[in-house]
Amino acid sequence: MQKVFKQPFLVFAIFSGILAAIFFLFPISIFDGEIVVESGLQNYTEDFKLSLSNFIGIGIEGMEESGIVDFYLKPQGYIIAGIMIFGMPALFAYRMYLKVSNKREGK
Repeated sequence: MQKVFKQPFLVFAIFSGILAAIFFLFPISIFDGEIVVESGLQNYTEDFKLSLSNFIGIGIEGMEESGIVDFYLKPQGYIIAGIMIFGMPALFAYRMYLKVSNKREGK
């Protein structure tokens, strides 16, 4: 296990993959987005918390019944997704790298 923590890129890739799998496979609705609802002859958009699993087809079964024709992330949603999937693993990998390098120096 210590060998894995000595390689920050491997730690980043593994942790990023785990978080991406969690967010894309489980319907965790925390990302800011908008839905387009069709009501008769009108379409209107509404702010909505979306899950990344909606984009691969998980958890959208009830959306068609309620008149939702389209959904997408807002810029804040993309930023939160990027921070969660890439930012947190990068900080964790950097922390592990510093911890291992400080042990080598004897601090």
